[in-house]
Amino acid sequence: MTVNDLMQQGYTYILTEPVGKNFDPEFHPQLTPQEMLSLGVFGGLYMRDCTDEFPKEWFVNAKLALVGTKKHVASLNYFGVNASQSLSIWKKKGWIYKDDPRGWFQWYCRYYMGRRIPDEDKRQIKRWRAIARHLAQVHRNCRVGDIFCRPRQRQAILHWAYDSRKI
Repeated sequence: MTVNDLMQQGYTYILTEPVGKNFDPEFHPQLTPQEMLSLGVFGGLYMRDCTDEFPKEWFVNAKLALVGTKKHVASLNYFGVNASQSLSIWKKKGWIYKDDPRGWFQWYCRYYMGRRIPDEDKRQIKRWRAIARHLAQVHRNCRVGDIFCRPRQRQAILHWAYDSRKI
């Protein structure tokens, strides 16, 4: 796969696993990238220029902001709130891997498609597992079925492929 988008030019990677299969046994996301995009994540800004890299069907029902929009559109998020930090903050905290300049979700999309980078996969899966503390807080503080209790936290959980609608 060769990537040419606004953040990467000429980046090449190899797909070594079947799409959506053979995940690390420690990694069991509840949502696919396509499901996440159709629910509404990242204020609709994420991946608007990446449609050539991923399957077309991922974008059929994706909630994406109009081209030219520069700020998150909270209403496009499933929970209607902004739960993202800026890319500059992600970079300062060392969360960005050089081959995935958009962060965790870009890594997940490429992992889902079949790319494997053992050390980076291990690091990102460890980060994904750490979100469990937020799931525990929602369990502890919200009534079952009240999906709009803690909407910002639930939106953040959704950004990590956990389906907080089921809590």
